[in-house]
Amino acid sequence: MHPAKVIGHVVASQKDESLLGVRLLLLQPTDWEGNPIDDYVVAADSVGAGYDESVFFVESREAAVAFPAIPPIDAGVVAIIDGVNLDPDYYGR
Repeated sequence: MHPAKVIGHVVASQKDESLLGVRLLLLQPTDWEGNPIDDYVVAADSVGAGYDESVFFVESREAAVAFPAIPPIDAGVVAIIDGVNLDPDYYGR
């Protein structure tokens, strides 16, 4: 699982039948402190995440099994992050 921030959504007028009714979110992957890393990711939403929320997303086959119809997707939002507590001794800060 990877942390990310929801920065928008994607509108697709044509999509696979198994994706009908599934929202597509635009994510900015982040590190554990919320700093942006990597390029944007489009992910199918399985938890009802909203704009500016921190989420966990998974990639590859794990993304598809979060949905009942197993759609053809590469990334899926599987959790909303309520908070992160970092141990400063563990991270050497």
